[in-house]
Amino acid sequence: MRQASRASESGDSLAELRPGEAVCMNDSVVLVADDDEHTVELVSLYLRRAGHRVEAAFDGEEALRKIWESRPALVVLDIMMPGPDGLQICRKIRGRVPILLLTARSSDIDKIAGLRLGADDYVTKPFNPDELVARVEAILRRVGSGPEVQLGRIELGHLLMDLDRHEATIGGEVVSFTPKEFDLLATFARFPNVLLDRDRLLDLAWGTSFYALRTIDVHVARIREKLKGSGLRIETVWGTGYRLVAEV
Repeated sequence: MRQASRASESGDSLAELRPGEAVCMNDSVVLVADDDEHTVELVSLYLRRAGHRVEAAFDGEEALRKIWESRPALVVLDIMMPGPDGLQICRKIRGRVPILLLTARSSDIDKIAGLRLGADDYVTKPFNPDELVARVEAILRRVGSGPEVQLGRIELGHLLMDLDRHEATIGGEVVSFTPKEFDLLATFARFPNVLLDRDRLLDLAWGTSFYALRTIDVHVARIREKLKGSGLRIETVWGTGYRLVAEV
């Protein structure tokens, strides 16, 4: 009955993110999305004790609607939910809102799938609530010290990326990137100053390790040429990988 009544509250409007619109995230709100009421109450209690404001959602459609309405700073997201499940939601909001997956599944496949679809971390049920809060705060610290991120946008140096439109500008001028170049650059921009090896870049940018590692090198070379004037550069760490840093 809870699920039916909550679904009816959202009406016929599907809770989708609106393409092309950029809305600032609310730094004080954490959205807890899980169809188990006890889990929502427990997680919410501990997050509030730690000083966070909390919103709750009990199915996938409600979660997507509240992501748009509340602009949360982070989503604690259960994989197994009615409506769009956690993995489907990850795919829709990847790169827009930080995600901590909460799942009863202990399978490595589910964890890897969630991370590849954009989740920042995961906790497996049963969990220690204090550990969950610590992981939430670690993600928020990491995001807070990174680029200016808005819903659907990343701004770093003179680079502005619209993730919904797959458009990038440097100093206000549109720069043309291929789809793969754009996804790879967006990955670097989400993790500035972080050393990323080629396997990790393939997983984060394209969700697969199918491509040859040399593919990363080719795309990095092309992106470097297009970053002129951005105040950014992709640094090579020989034998390890790459990282995006500010130009000195």
